[in-house]
Amino acid sequence: MTVVPDYSALVAKTVTTHVKKGGEVIIPVSVMALIEQDMKKNRADGFVGMEELRQLKQLEHEKKIGLRFAGMKPRILEKLTKLDADWDARDIALAEGATLVTCDEVQAKLGEIMGLDVIFLKRDEHAKLEIAQFFDETTMSIHVKEGLQVFCKKGTPGSWDFIAITDKPLKKEKVDKLARDIIEKSGRNPDAFIEIDKEGATVVQYENYRIVIARPPFSRGIEITAVRPVVKLSLEDYKLPQELMERFESGAGGIVIAGAPGAGKTTFAQALAEFYAAKKKIVKTIEHPRDLSVNPMITQYGHLEDDPEATGDVLLLVRPDFTVYDELRNTKDFEVYSDMRLAGVGMIGVTHASRSIDAIQRFLGRLDLGVIPQIVDTVLFLQGGEIKKVYELSITVKVPSGMMEADLARPVVEIKDFLTRKLEFEIYTFGESTTILPVTEGMTENPVMKLAAEEIKRKIQHIVPGSNIDVEMVGDRSARIWTDEDMVPRLIGKRGKTVDELEKQLGIGLDIRSLADKGQSKGQGKTIQFDLSETKTTLNFFFEKKYHGQHVEFYVDGQSVFSASISKKGKIKLGKRTDIGKMISHAISHNERFEIKA
Repeated sequence: MTVVPDYSALVAKTVTTHVKKGGEVIIPVSVMALIEQDMKKNRADGFVGMEELRQLKQLEHEKKIGLRFAGMKPRILEKLTKLDADWDARDIALAEGATLVTCDEVQAKLGEIMGLDVIFLKRDEHAKLEIAQFFDETTMSIHVKEGLQVFCKKGTPGSWDFIAITDKPLKKEKVDKLARDIIEKSGRNPDAFIEIDKEGATVVQYENYRIVIARPPFSRGIEITAVRPVVKLSLEDYKLPQELMERFESGAGGIVIAGAPGAGKTTFAQALAEFYAAKKKIVKTIEHPRDLSVNPMITQYGHLEDDPEATGDVLLLVRPDFTVYDELRNTKDFEVYSDMRLAGVGMIGVTHASRSIDAIQRFLGRLDLGVIPQIVDTVLFLQGGEIKKVYELSITVKVPSGMMEADLARPVVEIKDFLTRKLEFEIYTFGESTTILPVTEGMTENPVMKLAAEEIKRKIQHIVPGSNIDVEMVGDRSARIWTDEDMVPRLIGKRGKTVDELEKQLGIGLDIRSLADKGQSKGQGKTIQFDLSETKTTLNFFFEKKYHGQHVEFYVDGQSVFSASISKKGKIKLGKRTDIGKMISHAISHNERFEIKA
């Protein structure tokens, strides 16, 4: 028998099995070129196809089969496609009166329509992978790399050991053989598929194994990582508080499951998905790769045409009650999660985070502040396979914690511990940035003060870029700025115009000083005497000669509100229209405690 194998038959490594008894094999040159293209791009199919060609050549050398090549060499290898190679295989089989061998169902049907004899090799083999020898019932994952022993994680999420399970390092040839075995058997197993195949990296889902194969230049040496779930739990196994179970049933629509790698996020997501399915909810998943172990009632979707947005569009037409999104990695993933949630779909997102608050932090900058609680209302942080923290999010309008003035009220997203109802974090806009700040009793440093100092520093760096700047908050409404001596006049501006404008923008008084003077008295000394005269626009303070050139602090009711240097003529001039000028004028006219210290 004369056979013409196509690309799918060679990369599934099925041809040698069917021709060992003899016959002639004709290889289309375009199929060889496609395998060459894969090899040069370090794709897994190329390595398997090349090994199959090598074994066919060996059979010819042993005079067991005839082997020849037919067809035209493609002019531009980079533009060659699988479609071109499939056409060539059919044309050559027709011209030679040969039998077409394929693992591609469409190719088989087209061959039959053209009147060809076709051997269609169905994907019906459930072969055991060679790497399965490294697994036992307690193995979570195995890690194979050329030149090293085989290592594995044994145990359960949060409680595992990383140990070597072979005595000697594996040679490159052995690791390469293990990788080819995975690709070969994936091509014939109906419960296996290659999820990703890029230059130097291949991701395979083989039954319940998720396997990543890395090759140079993507990695240094050939490496195989295979992961397999060791436990499957129901929601009842977690023994959750009744309040949390009630929230899952009626209150949670935007759930994010966070934790470090190996914390048990995927296991919990599976349990939650099956909980909703048991409640007669329509549940779907978006996975890349698809490795959740869920019951057949839950349909698992990948990225349609490598685009999660396209998958989201399809799911909106399907109208599921809940969708598990595993995992949220880049901006497009977060956008699809958000769009589906705003469309009314219950969402369960899985994301990596080393702290519970980091899961929320990943949404900042990607979403407007006001919609965050509509999209994410419940955050679950897992560690060691257990839920360690549950947050709920809500939005209100108030003065953020640590601020005092009523005119500072703004939209604030409150993050509370779901079980204790304690407020732990707030999200709000300060200046041009949106940030998360902790709300903790007994804090030694006011986070609002720290944020204000950072915002002031950012503003000043626009005026004097490249200069050294240090900001010290000396009250809720004033700050001391230290900068290079030659930058002080530039920050103050002609007749104080620059600093006045900054004070209006920031809503606080500013005291500009030279870094060369830092370390001098900050006004913690004794109260000194002064004379005051007023004009329509200014307050003029006069001091004794011994204080000329010194730094002094202005205090209202014991709180520092302003600092300045006395001029060589013994004078400090303060505009009445500035915030500080208004504050001091009010204190003097209402007989509040006002003093100046040197």
